[in-house]
Amino acid sequence: MEIRPARPEDVPALDTFLRQSFGAGEADLVRRLCIDGDMVLTIVATDPDLVGAAVFSRMAVDVNCSEIAAVALAPLAVAGPWRRQGVGEALVAAGHDALAKAGWVLSFVLGDPAYYGRFGYAADLAQGFDSPYAGEHLMALPLQSAGMPCGVRGTAAHAPAFAMLAEDA
Repeated sequence: MEIRPARPEDVPALDTFLRQSFGAGEADLVRRLCIDGDMVLTIVATDPDLVGAAVFSRMAVDVNCSEIAAVALAPLAVAGPWRRQGVGEALVAAGHDALAKAGWVLSFVLGDPAYYGRFGYAADLAQGFDSPYAGEHLMALPLQSAGMPCGVRGTAAHAPAFAMLAEDA
C-alpha cells in the first residue's frame, strides 16, 4: 500500500470513492472545495486502487485578532476491507506531517472524540472559538511544536463549501 498526496489523475477515482463511501454530499463538498480554491491537501492510500483518503481544507481562524494558518480535516474515508488496519492513521499522520512542514498551525475536525482523539485532536483545544460547530465534537490539534497559540480565541470558520452540507441535512 502507498500513502501519498493525491495527483490530478486520482480525481475521478477519488470522486467515485467518496460517493461510494458517503454518498453525493461529501463528494460534492470536495469538488466545491477544489473549485473554490479552499483545498489545501488530499492524501490518498492506494493498493493499487484507491482505498482511502484524507482531505484538508482551508479555514479562517483567528487568535488575538490575528489570522492563523488552519485547516479542517474532512472527509476521512477508508474502504471497508481496509478498516482497522491502520490506513486511517497513516493517512492522517501523513497529512499532519506535510501540513506542519508547510507551516500550518492548527487542524480542526468535527467528529467522534473517541476516534479522533487517537490522532491528538481534543475538544478543549477548540473551546472558545466561535463556530457553528462548537461543542464536544469540534476538536483541534496544534501542528507546530509550540503547541496551541496563546490568546483570545476568535472565529473558527470552515470554508464556505461546508455550508452546502448543512443545507442538505
